[in-house]
Amino acid sequence: MNYHTLLFLAQAAAPSATGQPPQNPLTQMVVPFVCIGIIFYFLIIRPQSKKAKEQQALIESLKAGDKVITTGGIHGILISVKDTTVTVKIADNVKIEVDKAAVAIATKRTEDATPAA
Repeated sequence: MNYHTLLFLAQAAAPSATGQPPQNPLTQMVVPFVCIGIIFYFLIIRPQSKKAKEQQALIESLKAGDKVITTGGIHGILISVKDTTVTVKIADNVKIEVDKAAVAIATKRTEDATPAA
């Protein structure tokens, strides 16, 4: 028998020097997956659900007179708010009806200050 083979067998059969039993291979495989799951939760799932809650709050707070930007890039002012749709005025005598979910950004309408004459 080769000297290296004997050395390898002696190391494999020797108990650990710390007195602890050897770790279960199943545990060694599960721990990295749990760590990856935790990383995915904090980097992907949690921010996405937080953004969805903010979007839902935005949709629920829509009122007539708010300035909005739709997901299609249309800028306008809300004329009316219904259950599932909103009417957006985008120009004089031009009104469109879009789904509430299509509203990406909403800002409160500020009253235009009249210039002093």
